[in-house]
Amino acid sequence: MAKKTTGKKTATKAASPPTPAKRESPWAHRDTKTAASLQTLADAVVKSALSGREPKFDVPTRAASNTRWNKSRGILQMGPAVSSRELFNLGQARNFMQTLLHGQGIQALIAEGKTSSLRGMFYKGLHTIQGTKEKTFDDQTESDKVLEDLEVTLGALREELHVFAKKRGTMVGNITVIDSGDEINCRRMGSGGYAIPSICEPEVIQFKDVGADFILHVEKDTVWQRFNEDRFWETHNCILTEGSGQPTRGVRRMLHRLHKEHGLPVVCLLDCDPWGHYIYSVIKQGSISLAFESERLAIPEAKFLGIRAKDYEQCELSDDVQITLNDRDIARAKQIQEYPWFKDNRQWQREINKMLANGFKMEVESLITKDISYVTETYVPERLKAEDWLG
Repeated sequence: MAKKTTGKKTATKAASPPTPAKRESPWAHRDTKTAASLQTLADAVVKSALSGREPKFDVPTRAASNTRWNKSRGILQMGPAVSSRELFNLGQARNFMQTLLHGQGIQALIAEGKTSSLRGMFYKGLHTIQGTKEKTFDDQTESDKVLEDLEVTLGALREELHVFAKKRGTMVGNITVIDSGDEINCRRMGSGGYAIPSICEPEVIQFKDVGADFILHVEKDTVWQRFNEDRFWETHNCILTEGSGQPTRGVRRMLHRLHKEHGLPVVCLLDCDPWGHYIYSVIKQGSISLAFESERLAIPEAKFLGIRAKDYEQCELSDDVQITLNDRDIARAKQIQEYPWFKDNRQWQREINKMLANGFKMEVESLITKDISYVTETYVPERLKAEDWLG
């Protein structure tokens, strides 16, 4: 009698998915130099300890007192001053330990060919020191400052330390970006736009099909959304970016590269207040805390289109848009007015004095009181045509 079959199928083992090819670090050719600099720093500390001398090292001073205004180049630059970080100095021992701790973490990242975020580095170095209740870092701000100290001490970019920051900033317009090998057409980014990464070096980001005539940089995402929805970048053949307030290094580096490598003018649309003025100052000249980065971030030729103190009357805005200047605003405005690059600029002196005389500040969004698209269809086009801006 024939044997009855059960109809069961023999299970076959699923094929293992292919192992993805490991991408080489874009910083591979720089890693050797960075690792060597870290090793030199560590060796000097060990050598001092073994010879009975106090371990210490110098860190370039990142402060206004060590920042120089290079008028001929139009940028802020770091001076030659350094501060000594000593192990047996009670005021410096904590920073001494934190610097070496982060140095060790960076050395490990380089060896493993991996990267970490600023937040990740904070947690990587965070622990309670054995036998005490003392933590290595109180908060991320303290950790971030130590990482910047390491940058200037080693003469390396943050990216070369395998550390990146949170993405903040968006771009859309007549350009194609190649990001880590992936081609991204910024003309087809829908309502969201291309998120500008924190690392915008040529090893990671390349540009293709750059057809724009200029870059319009706006302060906030809310304003950027109006320009994007109205397809301003298409009708005026530009690249549209935003920095979500104070632009990150990634956004500033993107603007700097597009300006330097493709000759695109950078025009800024920011609030009429001391903070909008400061944002422009940072884009144009650089910042005090990052003066060592000015060569690759500052854009001395950047223009300030608006919003301007004169616009309240010129655009016939209502009293509703006025935001009264408080004591902090007034003090900050007067401080900015004394910056060397503003102090000798008659246009900027008039602008800040007019704002102070008005007694109020205004946001770009205030132009919506005229019409939802007034800023994109009237205000900016007319200012661009008249070349009515501050430099």
